[in-house]
Amino acid sequence: MLISLRINNFALIDHLDLELGSGLNVFTGETGAGKSIILDALNATLGAKIDRRIIRTGTKRATLEATFELNPALAKWLSGQEIDPIDGTLVVCSREIVVAQGSLRTRSRVNGVLVNRKIMDQLHDRLVEITAQGQTLQLGNPNLQREWLDLYGGYPLLKCREAVNISYQKAQTAKAALENRRQTEQQRLQRIDLLEYQVQELDKANLTEPQELEQLTQESQRLSHAVELQHQSYQIYQALYQNEGDNSAAADLLGETETILNDMVNYDSTLQPISEMISEALAQVIEASRQISNYGEKLEADPQRLEDVEERIQELKQICRKYGQTLEEAINYYYKIQAELKELLEGGESLEALEKVYLEAQEELQKKCSELSLQRQNAAAKLETHLVEELKPLAMEKVKFQVQITSTTPTSTGADQLTFCFSSNPGEPLQPLNLTASGGEMSRFLLALKACFSQIEASGTLVFDEIDVGVSGRVAGAISEKLHQLSRQHQVLCVTHQPIVAAMADHHFNVSKQVIKEMNDVDSNNQNSEERTIVRVKTLDNYQRREELAKLASGRPVQEAIDFDFAESLLTQAATKREKNLTIPISSSSSGSE
Repeated sequence: MLISLRINNFALIDHLDLELGSGLNVFTGETGAGKSIILDALNATLGAKIDRRIIRTGTKRATLEATFELNPALAKWLSGQEIDPIDGTLVVCSREIVVAQGSLRTRSRVNGVLVNRKIMDQLHDRLVEITAQGQTLQLGNPNLQREWLDLYGGYPLLKCREAVNISYQKAQTAKAALENRRQTEQQRLQRIDLLEYQVQELDKANLTEPQELEQLTQESQRLSHAVELQHQSYQIYQALYQNEGDNSAAADLLGETETILNDMVNYDSTLQPISEMISEALAQVIEASRQISNYGEKLEADPQRLEDVEERIQELKQICRKYGQTLEEAINYYYKIQAELKELLEGGESLEALEKVYLEAQEELQKKCSELSLQRQNAAAKLETHLVEELKPLAMEKVKFQVQITSTTPTSTGADQLTFCFSSNPGEPLQPLNLTASGGEMSRFLLALKACFSQIEASGTLVFDEIDVGVSGRVAGAISEKLHQLSRQHQVLCVTHQPIVAAMADHHFNVSKQVIKEMNDVDSNNQNSEERTIVRVKTLDNYQRREELAKLASGRPVQEAIDFDFAESLLTQAATKREKNLTIPISSSSSGSE
């Protein structure tokens, strides 16, 4: 329940502290007096979207604060958000709105804790339900009609709808996978053909050693210069070991040197290391001579081998030009496309498998949609009975109402197309609500719908902004009684122009505009004043209520005793009706939420 509302610098309101009570709270006043501004301020306090124009002209900061009485469900929800109640019984929602550097900034708090927009939206739904002017136009919206029916069906139906949503998402995922596979099948097959050709070519190349090209290049050089290498190796052998010319070979010279040094060592042992070095050098020269001789003897021209090597070199270079700058890169590419080809050939599901998954998902979706349709048909039957019961007291004794459910393509919300059909006159066929109901009938229909939901929803405060627009006389009286009945279960806030509705109020507030002189400092020695319009709200006592009701009924300032007499009679009748409502048990019509 909303206990109080504090508003500063919001639209035409400079400052307002409003205390509200349980039951039916009614706001009256001239058209344009600012009644809806109060409801807008409440909505904004609870996180509704706003723009900078709502800040009072001449100011840069607005503050809003609404204090609510806790119920157990709300207290549990706040605990889940780690927000402690104030004094164990209250929740205070506040919002600061600031214009700075041309932009609008807002901060929302719950019991002093800074919260985000998502939290405020969730809290809004738990605290109030606002039925604003023009909402009757939405009654013909099939999507909203389906939403209302589902909410009326309660937890079992909503759970079934969630199962439909899950099945629908699975079916959509399967469909996307199938369509994607179909779209890419041609590219996949083309890619397989290319990779198979490349793998076959690289298989044939028999790539195993990354250094093979370098090694073959060296072999080619050797084979190409075999005769020259033989001649040069023989020259080296002669120079090192066996010179057939006049000059001595290196081994002969080192042998002579070794002999001389051995004789010298006999007289000076310090020369022993040098002698050993010469001996080692001689041994190395002899070994080098032997190896170079063997090398020269093994060398031979092999034209066939040279041709084979050159062909292999050209093959490897061609591979490198196509598949990598180096042979190592080509080998790595070979391994990569082998893996890709394997994945394309073996990985993933086939078209047939994907089609099977999609068909199974569609069958499951159809099954869930059928279950949901049955739930909706049951809920529709109960809503039809319940809503007619609520409409009859609203001067619609002969009304007929039906929820037509037709099959349509499955979506995330099921496979049902809903139409609220309505007939208020005997002998007239049922027609879609938005095509046949008048403005007054739409208002009463919406009020009856809210009455149906009041027994299954936990909203603490119901707000109606001119729900009685377009009606008069007996219908207005019926609406006033229905509002009062709702106020026995919920706190109700209602903006009205109907004296019959206002007379039923437990708490009556008058909203008016006033023009005041507001001082503006021009400089330190001079002051100017300008006229400003502000909204004021006054709680009416019994005498003031008579004046207000008389004014609403006559449309002119109260001057005649007849106006007061009429207002007095309205208050007397209202008191009788309220007393009667208190003695009538509240309907416990089944809502389908069990």
